[in-house]
Amino acid sequence: MTGALFISYYGDDFTGSTDVMEALTTGGIETVLFTSIPDKKQLARFKHCRAVGLAGISRSQAPGWMSETLPAIFSWLKSLDARFCHYKTCSTFDSSPEKGSIGRALEIGLETFSQRRTVVVVGAPQLRRYTFFGTLFAAYGEQVYRIDRHPVMSRHPATPMHEADLIEHLSLQTDLPFECLTPLDGSIAAPRTHQARETGQARTASRLIDVYDSLSQAAAGGHIEDNRQDLGPFIAGSSGVEYALLRRWRELDLLPPPAVSRPLAARSRIAVVSGSCSPTTARQIETAEKRGFEGVPVNFNALATGDGLQQETDRVLQIASTALEAGQSPVLYTAKGKAAAPVSGPLNLDGVGKTLGRLLATLKDRHHLERVAVAGGDTSSHALAELDVFALTLRQAIPTTPGSPVCTAHTRDGPEFEIALKGGQIGTDTYFADLRDGTFGT
Repeated sequence: MTGALFISYYGDDFTGSTDVMEALTTGGIETVLFTSIPDKKQLARFKHCRAVGLAGISRSQAPGWMSETLPAIFSWLKSLDARFCHYKTCSTFDSSPEKGSIGRALEIGLETFSQRRTVVVVGAPQLRRYTFFGTLFAAYGEQVYRIDRHPVMSRHPATPMHEADLIEHLSLQTDLPFECLTPLDGSIAAPRTHQARETGQARTASRLIDVYDSLSQAAAGGHIEDNRQDLGPFIAGSSGVEYALLRRWRELDLLPPPAVSRPLAARSRIAVVSGSCSPTTARQIETAEKRGFEGVPVNFNALATGDGLQQETDRVLQIASTALEAGQSPVLYTAKGKAAAPVSGPLNLDGVGKTLGRLLATLKDRHHLERVAVAGGDTSSHALAELDVFALTLRQAIPTTPGSPVCTAHTRDGPEFEIALKGGQIGTDTYFADLRDGTFGT
């Protein structure tokens, strides 16, 4: 890379990784997001970029996987020598000691960067996520809920959020001590401290910084940037980290004006796959069906167990291909707001996303599609690996739906194409129809 990087980052899932890329690029920092650690030639293709991301899957993994995998990833990011290195979490902070442990990731990051503490920022008003005195709130529809009372995240099928106090939530995942800093009247107020569970020598507390409006966001960005020599480069949290830092960097006149993207053209046909159980995605699927999409239910149990998998994929491909040949856009989904009934025997949940990705890749290549979409954070993580994509750049941000941009997919051996990776909770009801028609914000 040429020129100093503002930031490098690892996203704990793919949709969250594109969220950061969108925030940075629209803020004036051209960003490339890799799907795996690139070789020198691949990295050189994006030497003009001032931010580098790596899309990951740690949100769906156990602490043992993190211990084996994250040290090499963090070491590579450290070698890029960016101003900051960000471990990107979901803005709903859903995680547990057994799966997607944010606490374990922080321990590894601090060890890799030889830091005593880190800073965590989760609140992102742009995404309607707010932290106040360490408590996380998130919007659903027109209402804002404490995260442990959120209609969806409190019942998340993999990592339900039963604790809204984020310091208490982290205390179940790590013995690292934390303090909460609340910006009031533009300054950082006295901290509320949670001591480590273990006894012994006191350690320097990491900082969870509240963000709940534009003023507190600006204060958080100023605190991180102005104390970076003392804090160190490794930081954590949602894309609220980038939104906060961009405010400070803009104040310091470090950023060029954002580039203007070409308008998104309408496409006669697109293809969508969804592994999301979210009611938000369910409404988007139903709206798409009313607007000319062909809904194609996919048997979740066949994908998760492998029982009858070939017959099911053959069936789905036939229906979807017939729809595309008739000029329709298929949307393949494993759920409409409700998870499939459990089955006996071991489940390969990663295989669900991989199979959806293979279905999407087949449809894209067979029908020469120029735009596709994947719904669901974990689904996107596994599906993208089946599409021969090694890097993503921003094609167009969606102002009405921050966090789910349209990306340009750069492939190893084939042509570029457009792809949207949408988190389950993200987007208006017309998201898929707007994606096909190029009518976001109109």
